[in-house]
Amino acid sequence: MGKFTVELFRRFCKNCMLCLHICPKSVFTTNERAQVVVEDSSKCIGCKRCTEICPDFALEVSKNGD
Repeated sequence: MGKFTVELFRRFCKNCMLCLHICPKSVFTTNERAQVVVEDSSKCIGCKRCTEICPDFALEVSKNGD
């Protein structure tokens, strides 16, 4: 388990893929339905670029243990 957990709230996500393109550690990928998904939270370094760019507030990055 990594230091951070990334949670994607599907009901808010409009699948713009901005998070996928801005993440420096490739935490996100797409599934068979071409939807953005969190592939591996353990790669997250906690920069929160994804939460800052998300227009729908569909992501949350939290430090494990908090």
